[in-house]
Amino acid sequence: MILGAPLRAWWQQLGAIMLKEGKQVVRDPSSWIIAVILPLTFLFLFGYGISLDTTVVKVALVREDASRDAEQLAGALGHSRWFRVDWYTERPRAERALRDAAVKAVVIIPAEFGRLLHATGGGAQVQVLVDGSEPNTANYVRGYLSAVWNEFLAARASELGVSQAPVLDVAVRYWYNANAISRWFLIPGSMTVIMTLLGTLLTSLVIAREYERGTLEALYATPLTRGQILLGKSLPYFLLAMISMAVCVLTARGLFQVPLRGSLLTLGLVSATFLVPALGQGLLISVSMRSQMAAAQLGLMTGYLPAMMLSGFLFDIHSMPGWLQLLTYLIPARYMNVSLQTVFLAGDIWAVLLPNMLFMLLVGTLFFALTWRRLHKRID
Repeated sequence: MILGAPLRAWWQQLGAIMLKEGKQVVRDPSSWIIAVILPLTFLFLFGYGISLDTTVVKVALVREDASRDAEQLAGALGHSRWFRVDWYTERPRAERALRDAAVKAVVIIPAEFGRLLHATGGGAQVQVLVDGSEPNTANYVRGYLSAVWNEFLAARASELGVSQAPVLDVAVRYWYNANAISRWFLIPGSMTVIMTLLGTLLTSLVIAREYERGTLEALYATPLTRGQILLGKSLPYFLLAMISMAVCVLTARGLFQVPLRGSLLTLGLVSATFLVPALGQGLLISVSMRSQMAAAQLGLMTGYLPAMMLSGFLFDIHSMPGWLQLLTYLIPARYMNVSLQTVFLAGDIWAVLLPNMLFMLLVGTLFFALTWRRLHKRID
């Protein structure tokens, strides 16, 4: 009973501040606009109205033929201005790189390529495996590869002094998104941006709002601990964000027919993990700013814009300058974007999901630790 009473009082205090913050969420129309209307707007916008382009694409090359023709074709691909080529000696390793999103496509020059290229009545075949989870990138990979093949064949015809180039069959297979449907890539990415807005933007206002309204002193006068204040302020927005994610998933599946090849449990676990750094970042901003306007602006600049521009959602990270690519490794939205695309289009591939989730948890822990240190129960 001696230990039970303080513990019960602790939970009662936490429940009281959560109830107070929950009422604030329910009464504030902007919370529901951001949680429901904004996600639907994003999904419609990126599902129907956005198309993408790409520049330099990273591909894996497997050369199984030692002929001169195979060597020249590999060289033409390696010197192309459209590709950055990683060389592999075995198909399984190259396919694993494609599965893990290390490359966007795998080009396989099979054995007997040189002989079949000049065989009478036949033609050589090159196999291309393309990551269809990013349809625009996949389509451009296919177009760029076709251009490389055509240049290669034209050069070979000129070298041999013949008017007609040998026949080359390029067999393209799309992984994860066989029909190369753009919205299958855009909608999971838009969910990353939505969750960032909900987690970072809304929570960036909670302490700043109390300070602006003059109620922060009353909050600090209560027996609540710093941990109770942080939990009580963040958990209602955690639940709101999870509700918003459920709305997004229902819309994606019901309206846009985006496949969900992973489990709902995994999707929920990935979403909950990403909310740890998102909420932590928002709370850190909130305890650092004294006005809601400043907190909202900082939340947009440090949360929304990186999630939109640097997560790989709209722009291919491998096409960015090297220093900017390094910067993206610090952004949790990058790992959330890859995780959502994996769960929706590939399935529960834990070799991809676990490292991403671990990084998000580490960043979230850092944000909450910094927030806890900055949150002092006094008015300076």
